[in-house]
Amino acid sequence: MLDALERHRVVYLVIGGFAAELHDVAIPPTRDVDITPQPGRQNLRRLADALNDLEARLRVVGGPAEGVPLPGGVSADWLAGMVSVALVTSAGPLDIAMLPDGTTGYEDLKPGVVIVPYEGRPVPVASLQDVLRSKEAAGRPKDLLVIPALRDHLRRRTRGE
Repeated sequence: MLDALERHRVVYLVIGGFAAELHDVAIPPTRDVDITPQPGRQNLRRLADALNDLEARLRVVGGPAEGVPLPGGVSADWLAGMVSVALVTSAGPLDIAMLPDGTTGYEDLKPGVVIVPYEGRPVPVASLQDVLRSKEAAGRPKDLLVIPALRDHLRRRTRGE
């Protein structure tokens, strides 16, 4: 999935549970990758191309595991109209959030970006403080479960442990 984003030169940040994992926070592994793309039209076209290469389908609660096909595939216009969307791709589940909870989007998160090496490539990841901010704002049960680990990791990092 990250290869496709890189191949298509998509500008994005990893957020959510996968971002916390990339920061080495001890939380249960996530099953999906969450990203926030830069919202510009050209970038959304590149993201649409990457998603079409990944055979992206809508992930629907109670729907088929392989997802629901998008007639005509993914387009930049369709992405521009989304606040968030859950997808199934040939490389696994992908969630796209234009406005992650507790943020105003990519430009809000960009100043804190950290580049983390993952499987031989540099990956742009939201700061741990921003991941925590978003998890606190979301307040879903699954977010509330990992907030103590995020806070503890930040405290230990601040103390240099």
